[in-house]
Order: sequence, then structure tokens, then C-alpha cells
Amino acid sequence: MSNIVVFGSQWGDEGKGKIVDMLAADSAAIVRFQGGNNAGHTLVVGGEKCILHLIPSGILHPGKICLIGNGVVLDPEVFLHEIDTLAAKGLDVSPARLMVSKKTHVIISYHRALDSAREGSRAKGAKIGTTGRGIGPCYEDKMHRCGIRAGDLADPELLREKIKSALEEKNVLFAKLYECEPMDPERVFQELLPFAERLRPYLGDVSTAIEQAVAAGGTVLFEGAQGTHLDIDHGTYPFVTSSTTVSGNAASGSGCSPRMLERIIAIVKAYTTRVGGGPFATELLDATGDYLQEKGGEFGATTGRRRRCGWLDMVVLRESARLNGPTELAVTKLDVLSGLPELKICVEYEYRGGRIKHPPQEENGMAYVTPVYETLPGWTEDITQVASWAALPKNAQAYLARMEELSGVPIGMVSVGPDRSQTFTR
Repeated sequence: MSNIVVFGSQWGDEGKGKIVDMLAADSAAIVRFQGGNNAGHTLVVGGEKCILHLIPSGILHPGKICLIGNGVVLDPEVFLHEIDTLAAKGLDVSPARLMVSKKTHVIISYHRALDSAREGSRAKGAKIGTTGRGIGPCYEDKMHRCGIRAGDLADPELLREKIKSALEEKNVLFAKLYECEPMDPERVFQELLPFAERLRPYLGDVSTAIEQAVAAGGTVLFEGAQGTHLDIDHGTYPFVTSSTTVSGNAASGSGCSPRMLERIIAIVKAYTTRVGGGPFATELLDATGDYLQEKGGEFGATTGRRRRCGWLDMVVLRESARLNGPTELAVTKLDVLSGLPELKICVEYEYRGGRIKHPPQEENGMAYVTPVYETLPGWTEDITQVASWAALPKNAQAYLARMEELSGVPIGMVSVGPDRSQTFTR
């Protein structure tokens, strides 16, 4: 098998975790290359639900090496809680098969405090919809070159000094701008020490681990978080995440050559959802939107927030294809559409007196588009046990075929239910 990148083609929550879990069975190493615990992967294996926020989904497969790359921001407390939860289920989460890059930036308590203070100070209509988990402030410190990296956790004196230095500026913001209590650097340091001690055995050179896996003839699976339209550069700015979510970042965020990225799979939900603020052209604020939300169980894996639901937006998907270069699509939650008499697909936008096939490039331009729809007939059959393309209802096949035609990308996998077994390849 070729090395694989799995990315979300919409606003996240497309079902990447399930597809990664499926592909992990034939992979030697699974790498998480961006984001933090502001995203979650919900997996259902044998009817049992498992939610992961940081550890790659491949951890559920015995013998697989799971790596957290330098492009991730890692909350030590959350990471260790996940380890303990998985260990309690009898899974091997030892350093022998789980590694964190020494270059991975670490979320500290002051990042979470700053995140919450900033979001709380914004006017109602200007809120970004951040999870408050410190992701943005941690990436900000990375770019400001004052961040704490995982490798620093092995050097207590360096760690103490870096915390002290970081809080000199942040405490001014806490006290003067946000009118909250400054944080004591020594207390922050002491609170972090127990987590640092436990995390140290997991620190390593992820770049070398990837190189060794490939040299041994194994497949490396690169796993992203969020979706393309939450990308800091290419998403619906400023209602985006704080990292680069597109497939090209799999190389930079992991520490390998782009030439290693061979098979690129776009995960696309059969309809569209979004969590938090920001423009959403095909959003349905009616009974159909409620139907999709309820039948699809559309609640965020990390926050529990209700997801906004709408028709499939091919303008969004077309842009994702342009930015990521997928070799195939993996369509998820097709079963949720069963029972709707007709289905709509947004094929273009009306914008400033014309028609466009890609999102406008201006900030918040998406707030001023009007979707142009095609209508296709729905189907009533239960497809949750379907195991092949030919066994799908004809109208379901036609819906998928139109998705291929409009995106220019072939469909390689289809998911018809939440369980690992409810996915077939074409």
C-alpha cells in the first residue's frame, strides 16, 4: 500500500476517525499531524463507542505504532487521561508503540485561561466559537517563538524559566485587559511537573520513526483533525481553527518529505455540518435540518455542541479538491439521508451578480452568497447493512455519481453506519 493522508473536506466532523481506524489495519504507523484536543474522533467498534482527542485512532489496533507530530499542540493532562482510559480497556499504550515528537508544542494552563478570557470578552456576534482549550494561544506562542515544546518537559529548569518568561506578558493581559487574576509562574510549574514526569518516556524523534517505518516496507497513515474550511489560511477566516488542516501539512506537521504523501483521501459527509460560528451557505433552519441533526446524531465529539446541518455543498468540496489534491473520496453517513423524498446539492453560488464555482476569497464573503441547487430524488430503503455499490438503491447510486461528477474525484469508500464494519470499498 502507498502512504495515505486522510483529511476532512468540509468543516470537520466528517467521520475521519472511522476511516483512519479502518485503514490502520493495513498500516505500520499512524501519525497525527496538526490540531489539538479541540477535535475528537468518535469510533464505534463492535457496538462500543470510543472517543479520542489526541491519540491516533490506530491505537485500537494491536501492534501499530502511533505518533504525534510536531504540528500538533498537546495538552499533557488530556493526553495522559486518554492513556489511562485506553489502558483501563486493556489496550497497550506503552511508549513502545506511542510517541510524541519532542518538537510538539505543549498547552499550558495559561493558554486555556487566555483562550477563555478572550472569547468571553468578544461581543456576541463576534465570537469565534473556540472550544476554550488553549489551542489558539499555544499556536500563537509557537509563532511568537516563546512556546514550550514537549522536549522541554525533560529539563525542569528550562521549563521553569520558560513559564516565568511567558507569564511576564500574559499576566499584564490578564490583569489590565481581561480584569482577571494574574497567574503565579511557580504554581503553574509545580502543577505541570507531575504530568511532565509521566510524559517524558513518550518523547522521541517522530521524523526518524516515520523514516524507519517506510524503510521497513510499511505504510504510514497521516491523520488530520478538523476540516479544510477551518484551515487558518484557506478556511472561512476568522471563523477557523489555528492550524493548517490541508493535506500538504501532513509532511510539515510530521517531519517528512512531501514525496511520501501518495494516496490522499478526502472524507466527505453526505450532507454538510458545522459547529460554532461562521457562514454556512447551505444551512437548513427547518424540519429537514432537524431531521439530519437528530438522525445523524450531530453533536460534537469534543464539546457536545449541536452541529448545524445543511445540504451537501459542492462549492466547498470543489475547493477542498483544489487545495488538497485528493485521489479519492470516502463518503460517510449516507444512511442518514434515507427517508428524505428529495435531496438537494449546491452546485454553485450566486455572488455579487454572478455565478461562482469556488468560495469567494474576500473575508466573510461566504456570508453573502446564495446557494444554487440541483434536486435529486431520494430513497426510502434502509441501507445500513449494504456492503457494495451495486446493492445501494439506484437513487443513492445516482446521488454519489453526481458527487463524483461535480468534484472530479472518484469515490473509493462509502460508509452506511457508525460501526467499523459498516463501510465498504468500491
